[in-house]
Amino acid sequence: MIDLRHVSKRFGGHTVIDGVDLSVEEGEFVVFVGPSGCGKSTLLRMIAGLEEISSGDVWIGGERMTDAEPYDRGVAMVFQSYALYPHMTVAENMGFALRIQGLGAAERRRMVEAAARKLHLDHLLDRKPAALSGGQRQRVAIGRAIVRDPKVFLFDEPLSNLDAELRVQMRIEIARLHQTLANTMVYVTHDQTEAMTLADRIVVLRGGRIEQVGRPTDLYDDPDNLFVAGFIGSPRMNFLPGVAAGPDSVRVAGLEVRVPGLSSRLAPGQEVQVGLRPEHLTATEGVEVPLAIEVVEQLGAMAYVHGSLAPDVPVVAEWRSGRPRVGERVPLRFDPRDLRLFDREGRRIR
Repeated sequence: MIDLRHVSKRFGGHTVIDGVDLSVEEGEFVVFVGPSGCGKSTLLRMIAGLEEISSGDVWIGGERMTDAEPYDRGVAMVFQSYALYPHMTVAENMGFALRIQGLGAAERRRMVEAAARKLHLDHLLDRKPAALSGGQRQRVAIGRAIVRDPKVFLFDEPLSNLDAELRVQMRIEIARLHQTLANTMVYVTHDQTEAMTLADRIVVLRGGRIEQVGRPTDLYDDPDNLFVAGFIGSPRMNFLPGVAAGPDSVRVAGLEVRVPGLSSRLAPGQEVQVGLRPEHLTATEGVEVPLAIEVVEQLGAMAYVHGSLAPDVPVVAEWRSGRPRVGERVPLRFDPRDLRLFDREGRRIR
């Protein structure tokens, strides 16, 4: 278990991590996501002991590790760069930390071979990094962490140097590895698709603070604020300006729509942002709005159509019936239950 207790990090007068409180359960896979510069890698390095903590405490496995050296924390880190020794074989790279610890050659070989089997590297142990593909090199870097038998695995954007196909393959490998080892894993990425597919829970960061923590489906279906709603999901949620027309209705895109299930009462004339995901704009029945198609992104079995419902209000809709064409005017339909409302400060109205 990892406990971050009001952890902060300052560089001079600039605060990059601002009073973060977070608990990661034993065996959990937690992913940090957020835009560049939000502090996700810094927070990971603070857990690893590679970055000094300005204030607060880090606890790992029930022990206070705030001032402990990295090698005493029981963690292993996999970096964006493979950082393999080019003159060493795969087996030598994976077993290097064990050699430093003073383990004998036979014991090292046994532990390296066990880790290699988990990662399907056992036939590559005598090769050097130059003879490996990018995905194989990344698996060696992960294997180097596995042989240490750590309590916690920390991943800092490990797939960002790989091409699209390899990223998908390695995502599956890492998910299988977590199922096999059942270790606690903390993973940093800017790719919310990786976060959605890998995580037990996602931590969304912005400006050194946590915006929301939850299961991937919870963040997708029930975001706490405008930032999380726009960050989680690809393509992002559509946001349309609206005005409250009554205690539970809004005027949006020239229509008055009642929003069922609201526990808060809207003030007439209150400005709101109305969120609607692209897949919710092609309902078979519901409120209908016309869209003039300006751009089509054809993806084979489906397409994304882009247009505007009002000047300077772009909209993206998922399209799964037929082949839409640029210039075509099509009816979009949505169920009012799929609307998400946000106030002027970006807070969710529930």
